[in-house]
Amino acid sequence: MAAATVAESDPAVSDGGTAFTGVHSRGWDESQLRKYSFPTKAIPRLSHTDPRAEELINNEQPVVLTDTNLVYPALKWDIAYLQENIGNGDFSVYTSENHKFLYYDEKKMAKFENFVPKSQRMEMKFSEFVDKMRKTQEMGGEERVYLQQTLNDTVGKKIVVDFLGFNWNWINKQQAKRNWGQLTSNLLLIGMEGNVTPAHYDEQQNFFAQIKGHKRCILFPPDQFECLYPYPVHHPCDRQSQVNFDHPQYDKFPNFKDVVGYETVVGPGDVLYIPMYWWHHIESLLNGGETITVNFWYKGAPTPKRIDYPLQAHQKVAIMRNIEKMLGEALGDPHEVGPLLKAMITGRYE
Repeated sequence: MAAATVAESDPAVSDGGTAFTGVHSRGWDESQLRKYSFPTKAIPRLSHTDPRAEELINNEQPVVLTDTNLVYPALKWDIAYLQENIGNGDFSVYTSENHKFLYYDEKKMAKFENFVPKSQRMEMKFSEFVDKMRKTQEMGGEERVYLQQTLNDTVGKKIVVDFLGFNWNWINKQQAKRNWGQLTSNLLLIGMEGNVTPAHYDEQQNFFAQIKGHKRCILFPPDQFECLYPYPVHHPCDRQSQVNFDHPQYDKFPNFKDVVGYETVVGPGDVLYIPMYWWHHIESLLNGGETITVNFWYKGAPTPKRIDYPLQAHQKVAIMRNIEKMLGEALGDPHEVGPLLKAMITGRYE
């Protein structure tokens, strides 16, 4: 049988819009989705018992699982419940002058003196976050806030009980059957309506579990690396696309005109599998209220002893990353990596 692919779910491609024509909206409508210039296809929505879902995950293809009960005890979480029960620990809260929250690595900022992050991180208690979010909402301007915090041992007892009630039996089986590495973190995400995390990729496997509200997720496979123009490895925005999806600079990023996305909208109880090295752009729906999500991040499987050729796209991305890292260490200055690569390639490999 041919390997399942995301394209099989909906061969029709929407031009410059969404892949949801004729799809039951389940509590949202297309007016809540931002408009972009590129076409998309729909990511399959399947029961976790459907053999096609297993095949997609085995092939590292995205799929929405509708009935895992992975975070069932958390479906009652809302801001009031969390404020009462989440404890008195510190939470990382990002503020932005607009709806975009471009990730940056603070440890890499030292060698990029002119880099100015588009958002700012602050540590605060959960009650302080709620107050700040409410005040931001009341002001009604462009400013947004976004809580992004790994769940840890400072949370209250009720949250611990909920956490222990997650469907660990199911997700541990997913990890074991694919020989993934350890669970590295569970990231709690609480965002305002309209918040956007711009396109980026991670070097881990991710089960993205939606708890409250709806999020639109647009994914791009690793073979579209050349269309999305990531920042250099040593840059604070490593793994993030340089392309502004709202206003693409086609003169600077010409291959972006060839990009094709795979998209879905996830709601409470849905779990989206985001394969390692797949780009993903995530947005809380416009006028959709606050959103709550928990990520389950796992290290990927170890490199097989026997390498099959030709290499897959994600393996080539890993090679490129390693080359950039090696050159940066050898040269002692990350700013010399680009000129050296140009000198190696220009007139020789074109």
